[in-house]
Amino acid sequence: MAAIAMLHLPRVRREKHYRGFNPLDKDFSDEQLRQRYRFGRETIEFLANELRGELERSTSKKTALSVEQQVMIALRFYGSGSQMQVVGDTMGYDKSTVSRVVSDVTDALVARKEQYIKWPTEVQKNVNKRAFYDKAGFPNIIGCVDGTHVHIQAPTEDEPAYVNRKGFHSVNVQVICDHQGLITNVNAKWPGSAHDAYVLRTSAIGRHLEDNYQGIEQGLLLGDSGYPCRPFLLTPYRQPANRIQERFNRSHCSTRSTVERVFGVWKKRFHVLGSEIVGNIAILRREPDVDGEQEEDIQPVIPPYVGRQDGQGIRDHVAINHFS
Repeated sequence: MAAIAMLHLPRVRREKHYRGFNPLDKDFSDEQLRQRYRFGRETIEFLANELRGELERSTSKKTALSVEQQVMIALRFYGSGSQMQVVGDTMGYDKSTVSRVVSDVTDALVARKEQYIKWPTEVQKNVNKRAFYDKAGFPNIIGCVDGTHVHIQAPTEDEPAYVNRKGFHSVNVQVICDHQGLITNVNAKWPGSAHDAYVLRTSAIGRHLEDNYQGIEQGLLLGDSGYPCRPFLLTPYRQPANRIQERFNRSHCSTRSTVERVFGVWKKRFHVLGSEIVGNIAILRREPDVDGEQEEDIQPVIPPYVGRQDGQGIRDHVAINHFS
């Protein structure tokens, strides 16, 4: 009787597992692709071709993911900031596949960091100087520096160090950008409790600028008042004493806003740490939400500086000779 009864038990349906689709095969417009993957069709194809050597699988299995599928899984993760399980459910892949793909694509991108994130050459410095001057009239600037806090889950080790002054866990990411918003240097090694000034002082680029400074002709960085004023890094006057210093501060603020805009665009487009490479690719590929390159202009020559070699002296020299 028990055997007969078992014959009438309802059959348990096995859960179906759907293999994901290639979004490029769908009739998505560029706008629809950007909403989901932050890039249009041409840039997605560019990225796939760029990373094909590392991501292409040497297998004839029909279930193997194409390079395009792998790139778009990673872009979906970078752009949404969702958990891998959510990305997998959205695109039709299991969590382990998403995890492996995101790791592979990220490794392939990091291997190209020197190609897409690099300190400007002397020619590029001159272009930056002219373009920054054209923006707000501040001369001799090759870049702007600032830090931003990127949310992370609470780590299991040294957890208190990652709590920043706003009370959440983060990594303090230091960025230097050029006039286009291209990131020319990034440092993401310090927990959220680290001060911006400390991050710069201990970074490789900070030590390089400190050790190799030879004069303002090399070009200057702009930073906010959280940094010390240094020969290579000018900060605003905390309490401007005259109109010259007020004009200096206005131009400084307008010029330095470039790096703040970088953070805004970066965090709007990509919601995870480590996406600065694809952020630069977005600018180079002229994806929307980023201004095009401005026309170059000729800036005035600042007289040679022969005073005391410290940040305050150089700041006064620039202010008096250019903003008076």
